[in-house]
Amino acid sequence: MTSATASQTLHGTPVVPGVAFAPALVVRGEVSPEAIERFGDGGFADADAAMAAYDDASAAVASSFSAKADKATGAAHEVLTASAGLARDKGLRGAVATSVNGGTDLVASVRAAVAQFVEIFTAMGGLMAERATDLGDIERRVIAHLVGEPEPGVSVPDEPSVLVAVDLAPSDTAGLDPATCVGLVTERGGSTSHTAIIARQLGIPCIVGTHGIMEVPHGTPLLVDGRDGTVQTHPDPAEAEQKAAADKELRARLEAWTGPAATADGTPVKLLANVADGGSAESAAEAPVQGVGLFRTELCFLDRQDEPSADEQAEIYGRVLQPFHDIGYVVIRTLDAGSDKPIAFANMEDEENPALGVRGLRLSFGNPELLTRQLDGIAKAAEQTGTETWVMAPMVATVAEARDFAGQVRERGLKPGIMIEIPSAALLAHQMLEVVDFLSIGTNDLTQYTMAADRMATDLTHLTDPWQPAVLQLIAITAEAGKQAGKPVGICGEAAADPSLACALIGMGITSLSMASAAVRPVGAQLSAVTKATCEEAAEAALAAVDPAEARSAVRAVLEANA
Repeated sequence: MTSATASQTLHGTPVVPGVAFAPALVVRGEVSPEAIERFGDGGFADADAAMAAYDDASAAVASSFSAKADKATGAAHEVLTASAGLARDKGLRGAVATSVNGGTDLVASVRAAVAQFVEIFTAMGGLMAERATDLGDIERRVIAHLVGEPEPGVSVPDEPSVLVAVDLAPSDTAGLDPATCVGLVTERGGSTSHTAIIARQLGIPCIVGTHGIMEVPHGTPLLVDGRDGTVQTHPDPAEAEQKAAADKELRARLEAWTGPAATADGTPVKLLANVADGGSAESAAEAPVQGVGLFRTELCFLDRQDEPSADEQAEIYGRVLQPFHDIGYVVIRTLDAGSDKPIAFANMEDEENPALGVRGLRLSFGNPELLTRQLDGIAKAAEQTGTETWVMAPMVATVAEARDFAGQVRERGLKPGIMIEIPSAALLAHQMLEVVDFLSIGTNDLTQYTMAADRMATDLTHLTDPWQPAVLQLIAITAEAGKQAGKPVGICGEAAADPSLACALIGMGITSLSMASAAVRPVGAQLSAVTKATCEEAAEAALAAVDPAEARSAVRAVLEANA
């Protein structure tokens, strides 16, 4: 074997399990320098003419995002809608105009404005840092319109390929076809990035935060293992084909699972769906789920400048509740606005650290009517549809907050619960369950707050892994509180979609798992292959591990030994 084809193994953060073997399709997606040079300063008569051209270009980009969003559901719809709003952002336009009025040419002004906002968003951290990727995508698309080139992006491969990129914007990821994009590997990103979330929805084996992947030449044969987080270049073709074929057969068996969820010895497990709107709810209702474990209400309002009335909200919520009338209950999360989810009518301005600031339930402390109107809308939708409705609050830190929220929910005849995202809430889980009827663990935020690590920071993905021992200990504490109180404790973060981790979570005493509907069958099939005793053994192995890698290996060993 020559050095040019020597095999090497790269490591990243595993996001979507599965094995893929195909040539690398390396995506760089920039506007051609030649077109930009030909465009020059654009030859505009004045600053107003230049800004008119910018308005046309940004409107075209926003319309393109909106058109794609209309054809998408779930996470893809959410992030594309948010990108459309970002392309129309008045603040971004103002920054471009300031630069143009100062004598800078239009293309340079667009770049300077985007760079300014990228710096701001990156400094804010959290999911706001993820918007930096979206801004870069918007910059390229606006400039392409200005200079007369097609919008850049991922081209649909002619043959099965492993897509390789520094990072991918939502507009690129949402349009992927699993038939031809058989694997996805990025140099940046974390396990809760837009790329990861949409890849999970599409069921494409995915690894993020893979150092060195962009040095791999286009067309290089790659063996991607989305369970281990490894990418092997130039693998032995026969062995790679065998592994990919075995994985394809396994996934076909998993897709045949129809529920209801239970362990091999008959212990029932509730598998629920995460949804964002009526369209994603209708789609999720076709999967083998027993309801909705997380309805993210704030995602319905990302493009709203004004707060909808209680009646308007009732209509929106009713479209989510109705498909599950005869299936099961729906857990509605009140507005998780703030920080990474800017909503015009709810967000605080000029916070130094939004991720630790006024977000979620905290918004109602200074604006109680915001919560009152939302609860009124939820209650009306529940009454009109007849669907069993549970309501939970995000970012609850104290028992007093939980008690006050529960009182308002019960006044409307609904079942109250809270999210466990802040370590203090997990440590006080026993007391929390004295005042609420259920708990739901949001592993994404719980992980970043426990580990004091921005979940979007590629350099910290080893810390923002839900398999971290400290996170698992907090989950176990919360689950034990639920067992002692005889009340349900679920998981609605991305950790629920990991089949191996799901077994350990059930072994800890978790009663429900909520996830993207595409992940339901693999998780359900895995649970059906193990007993409750095996799940408990897996939980003990995970809790005894000293790091995520050891935890994964220990749980896998337990599952394989008891297969």
